Amino acid sequence: MNLKQLRKRAELRILDVAYRLNVAESTVRNWETGRTLPTLNPFEMLTLCQMYKVSLEELAVIAISSYEEHKRKIAK
Repeated sequence: MNLKQLRKRAELRILDVAYRLNVAESTVRNWETGRTLPTLNPFEMLTLCQMYKVSLEELAVIAISSYEEHKRKIAK
């Protein structure tokens, strides 16, 4: 599972996530593609966990996995 799948499972649009976290839509897209990792304060991170209905640990594992996968793709 990746961040995009989590968002879709929660039936949220990129715009919904961006608005709730007060970030740009491109920021959410970059998280989903693994270009960047979410750099949120603790309150925002908990909000994201609640929106995606996952624990903080699950969110961290999925985000790091997406980021590492992206790094492998661009290294080729």
